[in-house]
Amino acid sequence: MQKKPVLVVLAAGMGSRYGGLKQIDPVGSHGEAILDYSIYDAHQAGFDTVVIIIKEAIRKDFMETVGRRLEKAPVEVRYAYQEMENLPEGFSVPQGRTKPWGTGHAVLCAAEAIDGAPFAVINADDYYGKSGFQTIYNHLAASQGEHDYCMVGYCLEKTVTDNGSVSRGVCQTCPEGYLTEITERTRIEKYEGGIHFTVDGESWTDLPPQTIVSMNLWGFMPGFLPEAKARFAAFLKASLPGNPRKCEYYLPSPISQLVQEGKARVKVLTSPDQWFGVTYAADKPVVVAALKRMTDEGKYPDGLWG
Repeated sequence: MQKKPVLVVLAAGMGSRYGGLKQIDPVGSHGEAILDYSIYDAHQAGFDTVVIIIKEAIRKDFMETVGRRLEKAPVEVRYAYQEMENLPEGFSVPQGRTKPWGTGHAVLCAAEAIDGAPFAVINADDYYGKSGFQTIYNHLAASQGEHDYCMVGYCLEKTVTDNGSVSRGVCQTCPEGYLTEITERTRIEKYEGGIHFTVDGESWTDLPPQTIVSMNLWGFMPGFLPEAKARFAAFLKASLPGNPRKCEYYLPSPISQLVQEGKARVKVLTSPDQWFGVTYAADKPVVVAALKRMTDEGKYPDGLWG
């Protein structure tokens, strides 16, 4: 019998553009972080178990803030630790490297805590809205195929900020609604005439506002983990010689490889919700105001965990 889906939260990143530990930055009226709202929405959708991936370096700060609040939450919380030394046999951390190995590596670090269940993956510092969690939970709970994955995509215009550039995975789909390609655009910005991206910092290309982009809301069956693990070793072998200090194993990389090899398919689900996030410090007042409005409208209790 298939286990109930669990929620995996990527909370090990340090937030360089934001300038601090945005995973624990309070945005709710009772000190809640964005992560609290995501876990609240996920539990309402059916998730009973949450796996939070952090780094040992932030454990104390995290446990004294988010961790303490989540002791009152009606979910089982498990912790996994993304450490640079957690590498396949035969590999070691390059001299001078301080950068984590990326989101794909983070998920591999949580394999034991996921414990053979289907799982959804989110970023700790993105507000996804209620419908995304319900959509992905329903899909994972009903899924039968070991390599039938899914993602929840958002309209690009609902995922940009007024305060600078964002990085988004631009999705291409086939007529049946499955992912055919995902292209990481690391510098997407709003401008007076619309939304555009640049690769070289000089020439810009427009993107339609309705373009479906990934916000790292993925759904996997447990068979994804051994596939991603094997590809991580191959990634290190190929990438370390040329870029030992900064190469990163992003989650979309093994997904794209599996799709291109015909080993997996990814159903692209969509959410109508507005994204909120704190990519930059100037984004925070917008998020605080939005969550207050939703609380005033009754979408959230005043104090998530009582």
